[in-house]
Amino acid sequence: MLTVILFRIFLLLAVGIIIFSLIKYTLDPRRKLERAYHNGYFYLLDDPDNVRKNVLFTFRNALFEAEKFLGPADDSFEVTSIIVSSEDIDQLHGLNRRDFHFIEKELRLRYPKADIQWRSPISNLLKRLERQGK
Repeated sequence: MLTVILFRIFLLLAVGIIIFSLIKYTLDPRRKLERAYHNGYFYLLDDPDNVRKNVLFTFRNALFEAEKFLGPADDSFEVTSIIVSSEDIDQLHGLNRRDFHFIEKELRLRYPKADIQWRSPISNLLKRLERQGK
């Protein structure tokens, strides 16, 4: 009789752990980032309270990573510099200057005092697009 009760308790615990794991998996922000990446829409994954944690975001099937740097701003320390890069250059195909301005606008909404810089090859692409007037 005792073994049956223990078996039922362990079975309930196992079902509870499985349900908890499924809920945690579906609500994971990294999963939302991957879904946005595959569907081609904008999604920003950020922890605004943790300056050391980089910002990951996706836009039009391109994945970007942004490093945040803390500095003095007015009367407090805030994020004053953001450097954006992309691992895969091929993902940038089809992006125009308007798309990069949209990304800058979204980052400025979250970090209004930050100076946004683009790493090479994105900075080279932006310079070339400005010269062409696109």
